[in-house]
Amino acid sequence: MTEVLIVTGMSGAGKSSALRVLEDLGYLCVDNLPGDLMGIFIELCHTNDPPIERVALVIDSRASVFRYSTESLFKTLDGLNDAHRILFLDCANEVLQRRYNETRRRHPMHDDIAAGILIERELLEPVKERADFIIDTTDMTPREFQRRLEGVISASDSNPFRLIITSFGYKRGIPLNADIVIDVRFTANPYYEDSLRCLSGRDKPVRDYVMNDALVVKELDRIVEMLSELIPAYRSEGKRRLMVSFGCTGGRHRSVAIAEAVYERMRGLCSTTVEHRDLAIEAETISERFKG
Repeated sequence: MTEVLIVTGMSGAGKSSALRVLEDLGYLCVDNLPGDLMGIFIELCHTNDPPIERVALVIDSRASVFRYSTESLFKTLDGLNDAHRILFLDCANEVLQRRYNETRRRHPMHDDIAAGILIERELLEPVKERADFIIDTTDMTPREFQRRLEGVISASDSNPFRLIITSFGYKRGIPLNADIVIDVRFTANPYYEDSLRCLSGRDKPVRDYVMNDALVVKELDRIVEMLSELIPAYRSEGKRRLMVSFGCTGGRHRSVAIAEAVYERMRGLCSTTVEHRDLAIEAETISERFKG
């Protein structure tokens, strides 16, 4: 199942800012997704490996989205097998008009900003009535809006902390946004095994090879124990995300296998995702070497 958060509301009320906050909270965010593609997109989330657990979709008043009416949008939402919630961002008309004048942007509904605001408000009224959460950003600073949105999501989410597990290759540098970096080059490299070289740490033969090292298993237990102790402490300090990065030489075999193993053991404790930064790049590199 994928948790679906629909982000909608008045243009200029803060939808773009909301997406940045939601990304930090662990949502895969998509802006201006046509409503008739929503079901297809959610199905892709189900079949992704690993499945995508949380998505935030901006549905707004632009013609590409509402060309078939809000009733059709509701029908699509009601047809989803996944739980969905609607977040509506509102703002006073005069503040919206001032924001548009300051940025010199065109309102998506009309060349005249005031007229566009009125048209959009009427169009979105049925969506607002159905919203699970409504945030009025009229008098909010960006920081206040961030805190308010985090509070709304956290209040409705029993497990808001996000653990991001990544793999990488040292030859391409350490990820700049990593909080904890763990070097796994202490174990034998599958790259030097002819039968494993073209595989990756996501393939069972490579994972079995890496996990056959007793030291790897021992360190894996320690890492999981450490994270299980640290995450509650991070959460108590208000931290919403933690990125743990595992590095090997190329970012294809050892780091991937160990990152996947940690992901499997941590995914039940909090919202957890796994990413492999250099996996595709290293695959192309190995392919070029064989061509040579």
